[in-house]
Amino acid sequence: MSHFAKIDDGIVTQVIVAEKDFVDTQVGTWVQTSYNTHGGQHTAGGTPLRKNYAGIGYVYDSTRDAFYEPQPFVSWTLNEATCLWEPPVAYPDDGKFYKWNEDTTSWVEVS
Repeated sequence: MSHFAKIDDGIVTQVIVAEKDFVDTQVGTWVQTSYNTHGGQHTAGGTPLRKNYAGIGYVYDSTRDAFYEPQPFVSWTLNEATCLWEPPVAYPDDGKFYKWNEDTTSWVEVS
C-alpha cells in the first residue's frame, strides 16, 4: 500500500493509504506521496518522492513535482532543493526556544 494525496486547485485536501488500483478508480486528481520523504531526503534510505510528505492544506506544485507547506511568513523563502521554507535569519543554535517575529524579522526567545 502507498500514500496518495488528493489535489484540488493545487492544494492537498485528503491523504489516504491505498493500493494504486483503488486510487485509479477515484474521482479527482491523486498524486502519490512518501511518508518517509522530508526535505528531498528519504528518512529510511530509500528514494525520496516529491520533496516532502503531503499534508492536508499543503501545496502541490506540479511544475516542481513537489509538496510543501503554505508559506508561513512573507519574509521566508522556499528552498528549491528541499521545498522547505527558510527564514531570512537562521534559528539560534543555543539550546533555547524561540518563535518568529515577522514585524522585526527576527527570532524572539520564548521564556
